[in-house]
Amino acid sequence: MSETLPSIGDMLAATVPMVRTLNLEFTEASAERAVVRLPDQPDFHNHVGGPHAGAMFTLAESASGAVVLAAFGDQLQRAVPLAVRAEIDYKKLAKGPVTATARLGRPAAEVVAGLDAGERPEFPVRIEITREDGAVTGEMSITWTLRPQD
Repeated sequence: MSETLPSIGDMLAATVPMVRTLNLEFTEASAERAVVRLPDQPDFHNHVGGPHAGAMFTLAESASGAVVLAAFGDQLQRAVPLAVRAEIDYKKLAKGPVTATARLGRPAAEVVAGLDAGERPEFPVRIEITREDGAVTGEMSITWTLRPQD
């Protein structure tokens, strides 16, 4: 586990109500990768007994936010991380707990260099959602930006 894990998981739970609502569990958070688990909860099931698509979207988006905070937390005084757009593909029926693994799609140093140059850099985060048996149930791509503070 990363030393930044408690602060990132705690920060997201404190500032993003859906993280608390869904009882998301942050199991790993680094500048390259974050892993977040959605426990199996009947209150969030869909019509076929698996996690609702909206819960899986929130799980994946939360994992992406964790990797973004781990990679760019030292930039928060001068830039706000914001999701710009997202696309999700639901691949297989999800049953039981599911896990989202988010990976930064561009080197953090390159993104910070763009910020240093006065840009509003964009960068992708790719997320894979899996069941406990390892089957991929969904894939998501989110484009994030670091918006400079005014």
